[in-house]
Amino acid sequence: MEKNIEELTLLLMYLTSWEEEGYVRDENNEVKEDKVKTAWKGYSFDIINKLTDENYLYFSKGKSVTITPKGEKLAKELVDKYLK
Repeated sequence: MEKNIEELTLLLMYLTSWEEEGYVRDENNEVKEDKVKTAWKGYSFDIINKLTDENYLYFSKGKSVTITPKGEKLAKELVDKYLK
């Protein structure tokens, strides 16, 4: 059940996210500027922390988080799993 809650939280964050300029790490772990998906932190901080630990989100000290490329890939898979 907990895994479903994590998946659905990431899915909701993805569906309600917006694009803006930000910073991401590339495949060589170097920071580069690019468009990123950003979402509000209006969900359980325990779940947000788990998603961050699993590298699906970049944590920030503000009111929003950035969805990582890995998180965006999973979220797209979750769209197919839960919404199709």
